[in-house]
Amino acid sequence: MSLPARQPSGVDGWRNCQAGGFKQAAIGCSFTVRYTFVGIVLMPRSAEATRQRILDAAYVLFRRRGYSRVSMDEIASAAAITKRTLYNHFESKDQLLAAVLKAQHALALAAFKTFGDALSGSPEAIVDELFRELAVWADRPRWAGSGFTRLVIELADLPGHPARVIARRHKAVLEAQFADRLRKAGARQPRELAREIWLLSEGAISLILVHGDRKYAAAAAVAAKRLLAARSG
Repeated sequence: MSLPARQPSGVDGWRNCQAGGFKQAAIGCSFTVRYTFVGIVLMPRSAEATRQRILDAAYVLFRRRGYSRVSMDEIASAAAITKRTLYNHFESKDQLLAAVLKAQHALALAAFKTFGDALSGSPEAIVDELFRELAVWADRPRWAGSGFTRLVIELADLPGHPARVIARRHKAVLEAQFADRLRKAGARQPRELAREIWLLSEGAISLILVHGDRKYAAAAAVAAKRLLAARSG
């Protein structure tokens, strides 16, 4: 996540005020209009920037060290704010975690949509590209697999935790989008096929993380194409 840039006043400020995964519109330079589930909320621009800074700091710390090992004091320090200001924005660490996950879900969804929109051709070509991208992703510095999966493992003894609910929804939405892409490519039984291929991709991510070997992505691609061939036969 990146910090939102300062916005100019007037029309340009209104046009450019899309940040953080929320639908927003600027009123001059003083307030942001946020469209929420409960209606329209006016927030001072400085408060909005502070909130985003908190989300950025919490995301980095949770990603690097895990949820349980990070304190609210550390998040406040990383965001360069007081602990009181932090609690003015988020009543608890659980609430902050939920906000971080929702923001990350929105970013991942947008990235996957961009990836999906660029795909074309046969289901086999789509599978090749999916696992090729997985290998590229796994080669990034400090890569540590799926943050959503790691969090669910960390909270394994808390099945009803809100963060686990968000993580389940995140995985389900991405799987459904992949199924839709396969359907448009003419695959048979796209929902069932998407689930099987998604299982291979999640397994490949875990094994790449364990062994540090990106060849598991290629092996998963081979297995996925065998599934495709079996359904086409």
